[in-house]
Amino acid sequence: MSKFNKSKNFINRELSWIEFNKRVLEECKNTDHPIFERLRFLSITSSNLDEFFMVRVGSLIDQMKAGFHKPDPSGLTPEEQLSSIYTNVTKLVAKQCSYYNRSLKIALGKEDIRFLKMNDLNETQLKFVQNYYRKNVFPVLTPMLLDSSSAFPLLLNKSLNIGLILKQNNEKFFATVQVPSVLPRIIRVPSESGLHIILLEDIIKLNLKTLFGTKDILSYGCYRITRNADLTLDEEGAEDLLEAIEESLKQRKWAAAIRLELEKGIDKDIVRTLEKELEVSKNQEYILNVPIDLTFLNKLISIKEYSYLCYDTIKPLNPLRDVEDEDMFSVISKKDILLSHPYESFDPVINLVRQSAEDPSVLAIKQVLYRVSGNSPIVKSLIKAAENGKQVTVLVELKARFDEENNILWAKQLEKSGCHVIYGLVGLKTHCKLLLIVREEKDGIKRYVHMGTGNYNDVTAKIYTDLGLFTSNPYFGEDASVIFNMLSGRSIPKELKKTCIAPLNLRERFLYLIEREENNALNEKPARIIAKMNSLVDKHIIEALYKASSTGVKIHLIVRGICCLRPGIKGVSENITVISIVGRFLEHSRIFYFYNDGEEDLYLSSADWMTRNLDRRVELLFPIEEIDIKNKLKEILDMQLKDTIKARALNNNGSYSNIDKRGKKQSLDSQKLFYESTLAAAENSSNKIESLKKKWREEGFEVRQTE
Repeated sequence: MSKFNKSKNFINRELSWIEFNKRVLEECKNTDHPIFERLRFLSITSSNLDEFFMVRVGSLIDQMKAGFHKPDPSGLTPEEQLSSIYTNVTKLVAKQCSYYNRSLKIALGKEDIRFLKMNDLNETQLKFVQNYYRKNVFPVLTPMLLDSSSAFPLLLNKSLNIGLILKQNNEKFFATVQVPSVLPRIIRVPSESGLHIILLEDIIKLNLKTLFGTKDILSYGCYRITRNADLTLDEEGAEDLLEAIEESLKQRKWAAAIRLELEKGIDKDIVRTLEKELEVSKNQEYILNVPIDLTFLNKLISIKEYSYLCYDTIKPLNPLRDVEDEDMFSVISKKDILLSHPYESFDPVINLVRQSAEDPSVLAIKQVLYRVSGNSPIVKSLIKAAENGKQVTVLVELKARFDEENNILWAKQLEKSGCHVIYGLVGLKTHCKLLLIVREEKDGIKRYVHMGTGNYNDVTAKIYTDLGLFTSNPYFGEDASVIFNMLSGRSIPKELKKTCIAPLNLRERFLYLIEREENNALNEKPARIIAKMNSLVDKHIIEALYKASSTGVKIHLIVRGICCLRPGIKGVSENITVISIVGRFLEHSRIFYFYNDGEEDLYLSSADWMTRNLDRRVELLFPIEEIDIKNKLKEILDMQLKDTIKARALNNNGSYSNIDKRGKKQSLDSQKLFYESTLAAAENSSNKIESLKKKWREEGFEVRQTE
């Protein structure tokens, strides 16, 4: 064993994820955010925990049940990982409850937004609630009583329920009623001022006697279960992938329970019944003194009359705003164009696909769709293109987790319109972001390409930071054609001119680029790597970074989420720094910089440095060659590395801390600066732009002149 691959050098993946969710939760405390935005961060942490249990915890439980005891790279067995997860999540959930009760509810109260309980209702409100219950709630409810003749009811994954203990003929019975998800959970009640709300479960609690025909309700309380969603799909044996995935979605609703959330004060008899029937243990239980499933806060945030408690809608700059639709192809023909979302608009991507659908010179459109919005303008344009007689090929990734149902619906609509719909390669998710347009022009066939770091989703493009490149470079066009032929024809490309793809040669390319910096350092040349991504997990990449660091390569990592690399190990990672940025926008772009003895190579990719991205997905890495775009990317990296407000530094023990501001001239929020510069550019304010550049130079940024 070398000094680089020892288990003590690695941070456990699951514990690193919990640290990431802690950083998201921290934003709830930040009073610089409007109150509804603080609620949004709390809702996100709850949604993140749901997915974490369904996928990651579910997988570990499956491993343990299968007798798999092999330790992970950090040296922890599945049993040890689960034990640490339960301990750390309990602490995280306690923080969620504390922030909600001690800070957020108080801040909402100052805005006269109040959550009422049964005892808080005045006579008018009580009458309203009872009338609402009779008309809207009672007809939908299905009470279920458990006796010796009935089996325990099947409880839907993530459903909120009310458990009861009833007394009939001197005998105790367990009963349950599901809080119906088809009804709004937030019900606004009459009030003289402000926004007064009662939750649906509290209305049902007030009327439980109408459901069971008895006054002897001894106790009741809310509970919620989370089921294992890590269902392995046998693609090889699936004759129809569409049907197989539809069936797996049904299974997900009824898989084994792996978490039980309980309302504080719930009766022990209810808990014992749930433990027995759901086969959950005490360490899988979480007792909450807040409403269960805080994702409901998203509904509160969306109330339009209180939108002033959210951030103003971002006003992205459209760098092609002066370009008429018919000129899109000519503009891309002149030079490569980089879009930086959400600071710059996603509209040019939408417009290019829409124009291609209508342009008689366009012969074919090929596109990969991983996650799209529910009302996707891009999908509508692809359907229109097919109806207009163009060759349209769309790869719809049906295995995009938790978007399977949405993607199945789109796939069926695309097929009906005449598109060639393909579902990728067996055993691999197709995660690359690629659009190819083939056009007949005076000089012959010409290809236009868009490649990006994020999905073709017009909604998330407003809240995720991502990068996309338009190009008519024929080498990129050739590569795009080869990649689409690989996806549709199941062929292995012999040669790619500019790009690299996983799982064929992307891992090898990254390892080569890291090793080249290592060799330069060994030859006493300056060597530097900067990499920005969502997650860093892959053991071989981490070992290569350790090896490069030990030779003197300066390595700066910007990793938003999971990071299994441990910085600051003597002789191993002393030259590596890691920061994470969690802010208003979700950092989603992947940028890779290699100094290369002064040549400075820059790449964008759809891939993180995770084993799944490098070995089990179709991913794309593409170089940036135009100097002005290179400069723009270097400014992005430069600013983020000097962020002192939103950035957190990874410590050697796996925890994160605030950036040390000693010696810094002023505090710096990189996302805020990016947005300010975008607004200045949108207003064509040269004074504002020069003022911002002066501010950046004072902070030590390399502000470069672009063409």
